[in-house]
Amino acid sequence: MTGAQLDPWVRDILRCPVGRHPLLDVQDEQGRPALQCDQDCGGPGHRRRYPVRDGIPVLLADDATDVTVEG
Repeated sequence: MTGAQLDPWVRDILRCPVGRHPLLDVQDEQGRPALQCDQDCGGPGHRRRYPVRDGIPVLLADDATDVTVEG
């Protein structure tokens, strides 16, 4: 996952560029590494997921995928 590929101090400072929330290491629907807001961002139950390409997080709002989370 992303945390293992980045220096820990770099991983600790990464934030969502829109909501400034901390990001969680997740996988997208195809099993690729991604980073996702740990809080609602864009409305209740909605969070932004950012791709990680070649080990580099792409923290651009236009490249984010909106995902729905429960609970």
